[in-house]
Amino acid sequence: MAEHGERLAIRAGRLVDVDAGEVLDGRVLLVDGERVAGVLGAGEPVPEGRATLDLSGHTVLPGLIDCHTHLVGEVQGASVPLDRSAAQEAFSGVRNARATVMAGFTTVRDVGTFRAFVDVALRDAIDDGTVVGPRMAVAGAYVTVPGGGGEITGLAPDVVLPADVRFGVAASPAEVRERARAILHGGADFIKVIATGAVLAPGTRPGVPELSRDEIRAAVEVAEAYGTHVAAHAHGTQGIVNACLAGARSVEHGSLLDDEAAALLAERGVYLVADIYNGDWIAAEGRRQGWPAETLAKNDMTTQAQREGFARAVAAGVRIAYGTDSGVYPHGWNARQLPYMVRHGMTPMAALRSATVVAAELLGWQDRVGSLAPGRYADLIAVPGDPLADLGLLAEVPFVMRGGRVLKAPAEMRLPTSPI
Repeated sequence: MAEHGERLAIRAGRLVDVDAGEVLDGRVLLVDGERVAGVLGAGEPVPEGRATLDLSGHTVLPGLIDCHTHLVGEVQGASVPLDRSAAQEAFSGVRNARATVMAGFTTVRDVGTFRAFVDVALRDAIDDGTVVGPRMAVAGAYVTVPGGGGEITGLAPDVVLPADVRFGVAASPAEVRERARAILHGGADFIKVIATGAVLAPGTRPGVPELSRDEIRAAVEVAEAYGTHVAAHAHGTQGIVNACLAGARSVEHGSLLDDEAAALLAERGVYLVADIYNGDWIAAEGRRQGWPAETLAKNDMTTQAQREGFARAVAAGVRIAYGTDSGVYPHGWNARQLPYMVRHGMTPMAALRSATVVAAELLGWQDRVGSLAPGRYADLIAVPGDPLADLGLLAEVPFVMRGGRVLKAPAEMRLPTSPI
């Protein structure tokens, strides 16, 4: 595959300008090394000395961003197994990272792993070129109450868990501050708090608040001191409200979002990251595998409610960033959620913007990723046809470039080897 460092001219049949929310015909994208250098209008001459990559039969888009992934470990089932070491989880992460970037998701916000800091190691291995994968912002560990949605639950009371799976457990604002600092010192990019129970954590209830507003606020204060943000897992309405009022930057899931909570999200500018696809996966696969009735009932209770809440959020003008909970369903399927977002109130362009510019804004990386404007990384994908007419086309992406390096291309495509 073509290495970064080249000066390229990429001929795009159609170019999706997510900043302007429009599709441009016949553009040429100039790439210098890892970055976009400019965009030429239809008919403008290409500067000499550039290798040419012909994507004139394709629609070219920025690399996609998933703001709610779990790349470390195997696909999560009804419970989290303890028969795998942190090293085994890391090697699964290598495979998952590759599947994700090859699916066209060149950036992710990875929102937690039970084995603390394995995600940090994976991010660093990708950054230094050891592993092929997306750019990662990572949470390091979950901040959760004892026995809460961020713990491994459902075990006998005399089972003693390894320290790394309980790294973020905290039972007071003071303990939350201490754990949040330790997580950031361990290399995390942001803090993930578990504000309510979880669907896949046995014994916890998605609608019940766990961390208090004061405890979430303690995490926010630490994050702000370090120049970063808090992502709050919150299914239930009160947990969503607590997270908003405490200053969280994003609410994850938002399954039981009502009109008042949607209005609060919009008023406060809090991002909603709602995984409205994977409930179908859990329902089908969980029943096939014979998952516990409790887990299936919680999934059934939240799936349709979450989609209705998502539609409320769209109508209320909430900032919605794309996030899928990959790791609950197989990695590389991240784009399957895009048509669901249109089905539940978004326009196709708004759905694409949620997975590009809006997601980049949530990360605070809008100067790096999310669009193909000059100065951004040359992270891009290309598909034949019109993805805005059928977002399902993005489930099978034949061309992926990350940082000016072609990672995936059709066998028949002639890749640039020298300037012309």
